[in-house]
Amino acid sequence: MIQTLMRWGLALLALAVSPMAWAQPVPNIAAASDLRLALAAVAAEFRRDTGQQVKLTFGSSGNFYRQLRQGAPFQLFLSADEDYILKLAKAGKTMGTGQLYAVGRLALVAPKGSPLLVDSKLAGLRAALRQGKIARFAIANPEHAPYGERAAQALKHTKLWPPLSRKLVLGENVAQALQFAISGGAQGGIVAYSLVLDPAFKARADFALLPASWHQPLRQRVVLMKGAGSVAQRFYLYLQQAPARAILARHGFALPKPPRA
Repeated sequence: MIQTLMRWGLALLALAVSPMAWAQPVPNIAAASDLRLALAAVAAEFRRDTGQQVKLTFGSSGNFYRQLRQGAPFQLFLSADEDYILKLAKAGKTMGTGQLYAVGRLALVAPKGSPLLVDSKLAGLRAALRQGKIARFAIANPEHAPYGERAAQALKHTKLWPPLSRKLVLGENVAQALQFAISGGAQGGIVAYSLVLDPAFKARADFALLPASWHQPLRQRVVLMKGAGSVAQRFYLYLQQAPARAILARHGFALPKPPRA
């Protein structure tokens, strides 16, 4: 009897001191594709600082919005367009209206050797179109990808939408649009600035930051979904702290003022 009690006591002690005994389920995070590089770095830093981890799934904000309306099991949503989050909040799907975490920017990109000369005013794109050198041009699908919608706005602002509209190759999200733009099948595209700042990218393509005044702001918001667990809540708060904000800034995002304590 005494030996049995001792065995139970040792087992309970092992549970008490084992970190795995108190491990929380890894939360699923839905994130806009423009965050593919930046958020992976934030998640790695979060794990180093806290010992906890999150599972990141990247896609278009519009598609995530529809999935979350239907009950998709994500605990946190980082949207490239805050309107999707505000709609989810109005539908009672979220814990509040979340926080603005970044403002995104657009970039013109072209693979090395493309006839498209890259510049911030799209003069090279205009000239290449006039010379018949643009057969395919990539953007994300404007119907559900915020970066695609803003790319369309920028092209309309510069009156380049009519000559380009029949040459467009639409990515399911902005990360796929970037793949199309530099794969060799297209002469270029308009994508997220945050995706082209990777040093490894510079050997493959040229890019130029486009004026923010050409399109509606890419106000990016994050929100906790109803029922989010403690790890997701901790990651939500971590996104608003200095280490995460520094990573976002390095990846080309403009940062809002931090929320008041």
